[in-house]
Amino acid sequence: MKFVLAVILSVALCVHPVYAMEIRGPILYTDVQETTNTQETTESPKEESIIVSAPSAILMEASTGQVIYEKDADTQRPPASVTKVMTLLLIFDALEEGKISLEDEVTTSEYAASMGGSQVFLEPGEVQTVDTLIKCISVASANDACVTMAEYICGSEEAFVEQMNKRAEKLEMKNTHFVNCNGLDAEGHLTTARDIALMSKELITTYPQIYDYCKIWMENITHTTKKGTSEFGLTNTNKLIRQYEYATGLKTGSTSQAKFCVSATAQKNEIDLIAVIMAADDSKTRVKDAITLFNYGFGKCNKYKEEHMEKLAPVSVQRGVKKEVKIEQKGAFSYIDTTGSDLNSIERKIVIDSKIKAPVKKGDKLGEIQYYLNGDQIGERDILAMETVEEITYKSALEGVAKELLL
Repeated sequence: MKFVLAVILSVALCVHPVYAMEIRGPILYTDVQETTNTQETTESPKEESIIVSAPSAILMEASTGQVIYEKDADTQRPPASVTKVMTLLLIFDALEEGKISLEDEVTTSEYAASMGGSQVFLEPGEVQTVDTLIKCISVASANDACVTMAEYICGSEEAFVEQMNKRAEKLEMKNTHFVNCNGLDAEGHLTTARDIALMSKELITTYPQIYDYCKIWMENITHTTKKGTSEFGLTNTNKLIRQYEYATGLKTGSTSQAKFCVSATAQKNEIDLIAVIMAADDSKTRVKDAITLFNYGFGKCNKYKEEHMEKLAPVSVQRGVKKEVKIEQKGAFSYIDTTGSDLNSIERKIVIDSKIKAPVKKGDKLGEIQYYLNGDQIGERDILAMETVEEITYKSALEGVAKELLL
């Protein structure tokens, strides 16, 4: 009987010779990819011509996270109300996870109502919707609304701040520590221009609906308390919304210790930029510095965007119940060039593991697509398995032989 099984197994392996086949070296393809070129014909300004007055600044392209300009971007400083970028990020996280909804009615506590600084003068026991409180935070930088939402989501501001710091750690904000959710001056409440750019990037790319709030210039909310009903006007603290035609947001801040800060966002020709200014001497300086960075970035940036992800052919699998596994590219590739290079010359090389062996799980990385410009690699995208392929066994081999013999 053992002899018969051995003979059948040998036949099985002969019927499926691909299981034992090895490819010498990686599979490599090269092509020139179509691009969308958004570069204008105007000459880009030279970096050395930029004058940023504030001591800390950074300019980042949002889709790639590429830093275009920086000045003392890793020195810890108080962020003032720019802190609220993280507060808003956690609020939208809670909305996305279904923990809260925009229509939820939230009651203001005595503690939340006691917040000083910028506020919308919520009273203890006052009820507002989540949607209204987001407007108060985004437009009017309301400290009382921040604490109200923090308590609603986590039960207390302390618990919410703990989540802020955990979220910062996940975003690799290495020089950030939050002490409160609104940015009032507090010992140890510090971050950097680079870290602010990172959390701003996360907010606007993950939850672009934030623009529906931070682009509001003026809007009224209604206070309903024991004293009756009254209207309260919200006015955007971010003057860039009116003073710079490409501005889209995001958050200003100022305290005696932090001076004047802003995380500003702008869009032009499908390029989204984030300009962070910290510790400017006054509000006019932070606006001027942000506009300087935006003009520099839009004049310098040339965006490559992969318009079509080609369908990839299946690749061979050794010792698998299937001969091949279907594969796909993980996301489209984009790149920001600041050198004036011809992005139509970008080359795409497909490199696939030459010895893929079962078992293969759906989502396993089997190779990568590498992108080159002027001979230098500028990025890559993983190639993933689209399906699971189990390893061949005596049982599956016998079943395969039986199927072949019956055909």
